[in-house]
Amino acid sequence: MQALLDAIATMAFPLGAQRVFHGRGGLYPGCEHLALDAFPPALLLTSFQPLDEAALAAVGEALAARWRELTDEPLSWVYQCRGHGAATRLMAGALPEPHVVTEAGARYLVHLLRGQNHGLFLDMAEGRRWVRERVQRGDRVLNLFAYSCAFSVVALQAGASEVVNVDMAAGALATGRANHELNGLQAGARFLAHDIFSSWGKLTRGGPYDLVICDPPSFQKGSFVATKDYARLARRLPALLAPGGQALLCLNAPELGLAFLREAVESNAPGLAFVERVANPAAFQDASPERSLKVLAYRRD
Repeated sequence: MQALLDAIATMAFPLGAQRVFHGRGGLYPGCEHLALDAFPPALLLTSFQPLDEAALAAVGEALAARWRELTDEPLSWVYQCRGHGAATRLMAGALPEPHVVTEAGARYLVHLLRGQNHGLFLDMAEGRRWVRERVQRGDRVLNLFAYSCAFSVVALQAGASEVVNVDMAAGALATGRANHELNGLQAGARFLAHDIFSSWGKLTRGGPYDLVICDPPSFQKGSFVATKDYARLARRLPALLAPGGQALLCLNAPELGLAFLREAVESNAPGLAFVERVANPAAFQDASPERSLKVLAYRRD
């Protein structure tokens, strides 16, 4: 894990939520199971295989040494194992409650000690920047698989008149409401705890939309399985989009390459023209772009 320790020794003081070390990208042999993220004022070490106490002690010592160089504030860090016997531990310090982080001036609630999704997907930072730069004043936006509604916050800050957030998880949407309140967004957002595939009629009648954002899980039984459901999703897009409207389609499945997503759109929504692949954040550089997060922009003719 020397590459992780080297990254800790040179890391800058994190002012916003960001990835510090991305072993998952395959650029650091032997560290493919490791990631270190900053959710200020805390750090989060994630391992996809169990780490023994000696390894955790080495990380803790490296973090403590670097933290003393960067600030007088106490170090707080969390370890989450996602291998067999998944567990999350607060290793040092304490977490604020509520725990609010910032990204590009927006504020979001996060929770590091419960579940594997912490409230904000850091690898989607460039997707949120893309939305902030593309949304025009008065645009209507449909945010599918909205989770905690970070895309909605950004779209409204950019001038959207309305964002419809749809997700099966009412708890995630409750966090989304809180995120809007944190950012002083008192109007413009709707929150629908619906199964998207049972709600096309309602969503279509509420359109058309200037932007449709689709950021589904790659495999979540009972909700979305990319290999069979992305084609069904793509088939609905032309009816949801206004002429000239855009779609931002996301896929985070290492086993499915860029060709899978492009074929799903080209075969099922031929009226959509490919615009660009949105680059991933520099901190998420990957030895195999095909395995990394794929974020594609399309435009309706």
